[in-house]
Amino acid sequence: MSISTIIVDDEQLAREELSYLLKSVEDVQVVAQGSNGLEAIQLIREHNPELVFLDVQMPGLDGFQVIKKLVDKKHPMPQIVFATAFDQYAVRAFEVNAVDYLLKPFDKKRVAQSVEKARLKLTTAPTSSERLESLINLLEQQKKPQQQKILLRSVGRLILVRQKDV
Repeated sequence: MSISTIIVDDEQLAREELSYLLKSVEDVQVVAQGSNGLEAIQLIREHNPELVFLDVQMPGLDGFQVIKKLVDKKHPMPQIVFATAFDQYAVRAFEVNAVDYLLKPFDKKRVAQSVEKARLKLTTAPTSSERLESLINLLEQQKKPQQQKILLRSVGRLILVRQKDV
């Protein structure tokens, strides 16, 4: 079973490198490439890929905004692998059910591992409506204001207090 794949990254060299590495992975077909978030949405709607390698920071919409737009439009979600130079978004990526998180520069072995993770999810994945519902719930939770806490030192002890209590 060939996995239809889209690569979206604002850096052409990163797209080319990822495309080159994916050619060596069995049963992966890169059907399109894009350079920004708006193109990502258009290409995903047009090609309905099973897997998307998505950069986080791009002009227009970032990778997370792309996911939010797709969820808002109730579009079937492909498996997402974030491919970026920034490690600080990894936790957030997994909160939106990303399959994997690749750091640049890409490594052939890691790219193959990401594809295998996606392949496993595709063969054992819940229905697209269940995944969509899960993503909507996660995005809604992120909208809720988080209670901010501050670490204070008092009489040689550290105390964690809610910001509104200060």
